[in-house]
Amino acid sequence: MDLGLSIAASGMVAEQVRQDQLSNDLANASTPGFKPDETPEHSFGDVLMANTKGGAAIGSVNEGVALGKAYTNMTPATLQETGEPLDFAIEGNGFFAVKTPEGIRYTRDGQFTNSSAGVLTDANGDPVLDAKGTQIRVSATGTVAASKIGVFEVPGAAKQGENLYTGKAAGKPTGTVRQGSLEGSGVDAAKVMVEMITSLRSFQSGQQAIQSISQTLEEAASQVGSLNPNA
Repeated sequence: MDLGLSIAASGMVAEQVRQDQLSNDLANASTPGFKPDETPEHSFGDVLMANTKGGAAIGSVNEGVALGKAYTNMTPATLQETGEPLDFAIEGNGFFAVKTPEGIRYTRDGQFTNSSAGVLTDANGDPVLDAKGTQIRVSATGTVAASKIGVFEVPGAAKQGENLYTGKAAGKPTGTVRQGSLEGSGVDAAKVMVEMITSLRSFQSGQQAIQSISQTLEEAASQVGSLNPNA
């Protein structure tokens, strides 16, 4: 493959991944406790160019864009007062735990509710757990003390969708629970919009580069080869 095509294509692939992440972030700009994903981009490296006859060094050419390992930015976001008795937020690090049909999952979204059975649940209807891993009962007045909510340290927690994380709780959590508040989304909508526009322009630049290279190669194949040296 032509090196120029490879470089342009690698940049377009990187921007596609970035656009998918930015779109998901923007869709969750109002989701309590949501954490954005990021994928670092870096150069594949440089290729040393040399004269094919004499071997003299000419310079170097970058091989394109490589994507690093995606990670979730777990920086705590600003807490927002709601006044709702079953809204909870974690100040600092840590997760709430909920018992799902697939097992225990973790979340930073503390927008809880009271089930028909009088149990504290998340938006999906899954029971919220205390520090001992048991379900939490809601009082007759429709409240739960913040001290009853379990906070868990989950090193290397991985997203699994629905604002939930998988992982294994370990270590002593440092975060504390605040009642009547929710943690805001970690997404800065204005910043994401700017990044989406920048990413789209980079993608379009790659398209234009491929079109130009393709046209040059087509002309080389159809015209250069048919030149009459005696004309």
